[in-house]
Amino acid sequence: MNAQPTKGAAARRLPIAVLGATILLIGLVMMGQGLWIHAKATLAQVLLERAFAQSVETGAPVKPWAWADTWPVAKIEVPRLKASAIVLEGASGQALAFGPGHLSGTPKAGERGAAVYAAHRDTHFAFLAKVRPGDEIRVTRADGQVVRFEVTGGQVVRWDASGVDPHAQGTKLVLATCWPLDAKVSGPLRYVVRAQAIT
Repeated sequence: MNAQPTKGAAARRLPIAVLGATILLIGLVMMGQGLWIHAKATLAQVLLERAFAQSVETGAPVKPWAWADTWPVAKIEVPRLKASAIVLEGASGQALAFGPGHLSGTPKAGERGAAVYAAHRDTHFAFLAKVRPGDEIRVTRADGQVVRFEVTGGQVVRWDASGVDPHAQGTKLVLATCWPLDAKVSGPLRYVVRAQAIT
Protein backbone atom coordinates (compact mmCIF):
# COMPACT_ATOMS: atom_id res chain seq x y z
CA MET A 1 0.00 0.00 0.00
CA ASN A 2 1.46 3.37 -1.08
CA ALA A 3 1.54 6.15 1.45
CA GLN A 4 -0.11 9.37 0.31
CA PRO A 5 1.66 12.64 1.11
CA THR A 6 -0.04 14.52 3.90
CA LYS A 7 -1.22 18.10 3.65
CA GLY A 8 1.38 19.03 6.27
CA ALA A 9 4.26 17.72 4.14
CA ALA A 10 3.01 19.63 1.09
CA ALA A 11 2.66 22.78 3.17
CA ARG A 12 6.27 22.42 4.35
CA ARG A 13 7.54 22.04 0.76
CA LEU A 14 5.73 25.14 -0.51
CA PRO A 15 8.00 27.73 1.19
CA ILE A 16 11.08 25.87 -0.07
CA ALA A 17 9.71 25.86 -3.62
CA VAL A 18 8.85 29.57 -3.42
CA LEU A 19 12.33 30.35 -2.06
CA GLY A 20 13.95 28.32 -4.84
CA ALA A 21 11.86 30.06 -7.52
CA THR A 22 12.71 33.47 -6.04
CA ILE A 23 16.44 32.72 -6.01
CA LEU A 24 16.24 31.48 -9.61
CA LEU A 25 14.37 34.62 -10.69
CA ILE A 26 16.89 36.92 -8.98
CA GLY A 27 19.75 35.00 -10.62
CA LEU A 28 18.16 35.33 -14.07
CA VAL A 29 17.60 39.07 -13.58
CA MET A 30 21.21 39.60 -12.48
CA MET A 31 22.54 37.53 -15.37
CA GLY A 32 20.33 39.51 -17.77
CA GLN A 33 21.68 42.79 -16.43
CA GLY A 34 25.26 41.59 -16.87
CA LEU A 35 24.57 40.47 -20.43
CA TRP A 36 22.81 43.77 -21.19
CA ILE A 37 25.87 45.79 -20.12
CA HIS A 38 28.13 43.79 -22.47
CA ALA A 39 25.57 43.84 -25.30
CA LYS A 40 25.16 47.62 -24.95
CA ALA A 41 28.94 48.11 -24.97
CA THR A 42 29.31 45.96 -28.10
CA LEU A 43 26.45 47.62 -30.00
CA ALA A 44 27.69 51.07 -29.00
CA GLN A 45 31.14 50.31 -30.44
CA VAL A 46 29.55 49.48 -33.83
CA LEU A 47 27.73 52.82 -33.86
CA LEU A 48 30.83 54.60 -32.60
CA GLU A 49 33.00 53.02 -35.32
CA ARG A 50 30.60 54.38 -37.93
CA ALA A 51 30.54 57.88 -36.37
CA PHE A 52 34.33 57.89 -36.03
CA ALA A 53 34.80 56.96 -39.70
CA GLN A 54 32.49 59.84 -40.66
CA SER A 55 34.43 62.21 -38.38
CA VAL A 56 37.73 61.27 -40.04
CA GLU A 57 36.16 61.64 -43.49
CA THR A 58 34.44 64.99 -42.88
CA GLY A 59 36.80 66.53 -40.33
CA ALA A 60 33.85 67.41 -38.08
CA PRO A 61 32.60 65.73 -34.88
CA VAL A 62 29.79 63.23 -35.58
CA LYS A 63 27.51 62.07 -32.77
CA PRO A 64 26.97 58.28 -32.78
CA TRP A 65 23.23 58.69 -32.12
CA ALA A 66 21.00 61.75 -32.08
CA TRP A 67 20.71 62.15 -28.29
CA ALA A 68 24.41 61.53 -27.51
CA ASP A 69 26.16 64.19 -25.44
CA THR A 70 29.58 63.03 -26.64
CA TRP A 71 31.31 62.06 -29.87
CA PRO A 72 34.26 59.93 -30.99
CA VAL A 73 37.67 61.63 -30.83
CA ALA A 74 40.06 58.72 -31.39
CA LYS A 75 40.45 55.02 -32.00
CA ILE A 76 42.87 53.13 -29.76
CA GLU A 77 44.41 49.83 -30.86
CA VAL A 78 46.80 47.33 -29.29
CA PRO A 79 47.93 45.27 -32.32
CA ARG A 80 49.52 42.40 -30.35
CA LEU A 81 46.23 41.78 -28.53
CA LYS A 82 44.01 42.59 -31.53
CA ALA A 83 42.15 44.92 -29.17
CA SER A 84 40.58 48.22 -30.14
CA ALA A 85 38.02 50.73 -28.91
CA ILE A 86 36.62 54.09 -29.95
CA VAL A 87 37.45 56.87 -27.48
CA LEU A 88 34.79 59.46 -26.64
CA GLU A 89 35.14 63.10 -25.67
CA GLY A 90 34.88 63.47 -21.89
CA ALA A 91 34.83 60.88 -19.16
CA SER A 92 31.36 61.31 -17.66
CA GLY A 93 29.60 58.22 -16.38
CA GLN A 94 27.30 58.29 -19.39
CA ALA A 95 30.20 58.44 -21.85
CA LEU A 96 32.09 55.64 -20.07
CA ALA A 97 29.05 53.39 -20.40
CA PHE A 98 29.71 53.33 -24.15
CA GLY A 99 33.48 53.50 -24.47
CA PRO A 100 36.73 54.91 -23.14
CA GLY A 101 36.67 58.63 -22.43
CA HIS A 102 39.33 61.27 -23.12
CA LEU A 103 39.75 63.18 -19.86
CA SER A 104 39.06 66.89 -20.21
CA GLY A 105 42.07 69.06 -19.56
CA THR A 106 44.51 66.58 -21.05
CA PRO A 107 46.03 67.04 -24.53
CA LYS A 108 45.06 65.10 -27.62
CA ALA A 109 47.13 61.98 -28.24
CA GLY A 110 50.34 63.04 -29.96
CA GLU A 111 50.44 66.54 -28.51
CA ARG A 112 52.92 67.62 -25.83
CA GLY A 113 51.97 66.31 -22.39
CA ALA A 114 50.04 63.25 -21.27
CA ALA A 115 46.76 62.37 -22.99
CA VAL A 116 44.61 60.40 -20.55
CA TYR A 117 41.95 57.86 -21.53
CA ALA A 118 39.81 56.11 -18.91
CA ALA A 119 37.39 53.19 -19.28
CA HIS A 120 35.66 50.44 -17.35
CA ARG A 121 37.81 47.43 -16.47
CA ASP A 122 35.15 44.85 -17.39
CA THR A 123 34.33 46.15 -20.87
CA HIS A 124 36.45 48.46 -23.01
CA PHE A 125 39.67 48.30 -20.98
CA ALA A 126 39.49 44.63 -20.02
CA PHE A 127 42.49 44.13 -22.34
CA LEU A 128 44.71 46.15 -19.97
CA ALA A 129 45.14 42.94 -17.95
CA LYS A 130 47.24 41.59 -20.86
CA VAL A 131 49.16 44.73 -21.86
CA ARG A 132 52.88 44.56 -21.07
CA PRO A 133 55.91 46.85 -21.42
CA GLY A 134 57.06 47.11 -25.02
CA ASP A 135 53.55 46.70 -26.48
CA GLU A 136 52.60 49.15 -29.19
CA ILE A 137 49.49 51.26 -28.71
CA ARG A 138 48.25 52.96 -31.85
CA VAL A 139 45.95 55.98 -31.60
CA THR A 140 44.12 57.30 -34.64
CA ARG A 141 42.70 60.74 -33.96
CA ALA A 142 39.50 62.12 -35.48
CA ASP A 143 41.62 64.38 -37.70
CA GLY A 144 43.18 61.24 -39.24
CA GLN A 145 46.58 61.60 -37.56
CA VAL A 146 48.03 58.29 -36.32
CA VAL A 147 50.28 58.33 -33.26
CA ARG A 148 52.22 55.29 -32.07
CA PHE A 149 53.14 54.73 -28.43
CA GLU A 150 55.19 52.11 -26.61
CA VAL A 151 54.04 50.88 -23.20
CA THR A 152 56.63 51.70 -20.55
CA GLY A 153 54.84 50.14 -17.59
CA GLY A 154 51.78 49.93 -15.41
CA GLN A 155 51.10 50.54 -11.74
CA VAL A 156 48.35 50.51 -9.15
CA VAL A 157 47.69 53.91 -7.57
CA ARG A 158 45.05 55.66 -5.49
CA TRP A 159 42.55 57.56 -7.61
CA ASP A 160 43.71 60.84 -6.06
CA ALA A 161 47.46 60.10 -6.20
CA SER A 162 48.10 58.84 -9.74
CA GLY A 163 51.07 61.10 -10.40
CA VAL A 164 49.72 61.75 -13.90
CA ASP A 165 50.71 65.22 -15.11
CA PRO A 166 48.89 66.29 -18.28
CA HIS A 167 51.57 68.97 -18.76
CA ALA A 168 54.51 66.55 -18.51
CA GLN A 169 57.50 66.86 -20.81
CA GLY A 170 57.36 64.77 -23.94
CA THR A 171 54.44 63.06 -25.63
CA LYS A 172 52.76 60.46 -23.45
CA LEU A 173 49.60 58.37 -23.23
CA VAL A 174 47.98 57.14 -20.03
CA LEU A 175 45.25 54.48 -19.91
CA ALA A 176 43.42 54.22 -16.58
CA THR A 177 40.83 51.85 -15.15
CA CYS A 178 39.63 50.62 -11.75
CA TRP A 179 41.64 48.13 -9.70
CA PRO A 180 41.52 45.22 -9.02
CA LEU A 181 40.66 44.26 -12.56
CA ASP A 182 38.40 41.39 -11.50
CA ALA A 183 36.53 43.24 -8.72
CA LYS A 184 32.76 43.61 -8.85
CA VAL A 185 32.59 46.93 -7.01
CA SER A 186 34.68 50.06 -7.42
CA GLY A 187 37.16 51.22 -4.84
CA PRO A 188 39.85 53.87 -4.41
CA LEU A 189 42.52 52.14 -6.52
CA ARG A 190 43.24 52.57 -10.22
CA TYR A 191 45.43 50.67 -12.66
CA VAL A 192 47.41 53.10 -14.80
CA VAL A 193 49.26 52.04 -17.96
CA ARG A 194 51.82 54.55 -19.22
CA ALA A 195 53.18 54.81 -22.76
CA GLN A 196 55.66 57.05 -24.56
CA ALA A 197 55.33 58.23 -28.15
CA ILE A 198 57.49 56.38 -30.66
CA THR A 199 59.45 58.89 -32.71
